[in-house]
Amino acid sequence: MIFGVALLAACFLIGSFAGNLLGLVTGVNSDVGGVGFAMLLLLVLTNSKTVNRLMPKGYEKGIDFWKEMFIPVIIAMSASQNVVSALSGGWLALAAGLGVVVAAFAMMVLLNKLSSKKDDNKEAEVKNDD
Repeated sequence: MIFGVALLAACFLIGSFAGNLLGLVTGVNSDVGGVGFAMLLLLVLTNSKTVNRLMPKGYEKGIDFWKEMFIPVIIAMSASQNVVSALSGGWLALAAGLGVVVAAFAMMVLLNKLSSKKDDNKEAEVKNDD
């Protein structure tokens, strides 16, 4: 478990730094996407064969646990953000939020269709082998 917490903390710190740096570059003077950078970094590192080779056996359970807990942590962090200020900032924030949600739902439908086609092809191959 301790390796999972350490990896999660390191990814969060690096993601926060990257988000603050992006905020400075864009002139926002705030964290822009730091949690998203942290999530991407965590997913890349936990799926990396190099990182898996460096960790002793048995520690993968702790890393997998914290990898799965990262999404609820992000939701809790996002809930603490000031949504009222974002909405009072204009319609652009609302349009961007709704656009991302619609795009995510569309991608889920597309991925589900692609996945079902792949499953149908596997079933056909199994029937042909019999």
